[in-house]
Amino acid sequence: MERPRIGIVDSKSGNLRSVSKAVAHEGGEPEILSGVDPDWSGLILPGVGAFGHVMKNIEPMKNELLSFIESGKPYLGICLGLQILFESSEEDPDPGLGVFSGAVTKVKARKVPHIGWNSLKIHRESRILRGIRPGEYFYFVHSYAVRPSDTDSVVATCEYDGDTLTSVVERDNISACQFHPEKSGRAGLRVIRNFVEMSRGR
Repeated sequence: MERPRIGIVDSKSGNLRSVSKAVAHEGGEPEILSGVDPDWSGLILPGVGAFGHVMKNIEPMKNELLSFIESGKPYLGICLGLQILFESSEEDPDPGLGVFSGAVTKVKARKVPHIGWNSLKIHRESRILRGIRPGEYFYFVHSYAVRPSDTDSVVATCEYDGDTLTSVVERDNISACQFHPEKSGRAGLRVIRNFVEMSRGR
């Protein structure tokens, strides 16, 4: 079976090696580039650190990135790869991509960042969480969280110190998660496998 080419965008702030290894393990052909290849079967944008830093680093490829998303091919955002899909962030004055309506705000908890393992509350079926059971644990590390205006896009949330945090969004070809699937063991690999299968057209 042919392995789909999965592009991993180097935004100078992602855990690229771990993501690449996970994609290869689950049947994809990973390719890391500081740009966007329209011939990729799917695209992953991982990111850690600061919102503005990622936005500045993807600025030269912003139009190509949006064109890829609009093409209907699968996109998976991880951590900041989720947050930049929204309109704005309290962390930085730079606007986001505006693919989803809503903003990114500080996690409303006594202890920030939200770091470690947390379980998902799944609100509806989705392709990216196919085979994931409600209550499955994933690894998080973040101080800011997305607050979608359109809650129909929210697939899963988690609870942290009284704050309900959006953990997964999905709309059409776009999926994104706040947790790190590449650091989340068996369940995280299942998310990556689901994305590889989506990139195969399944």
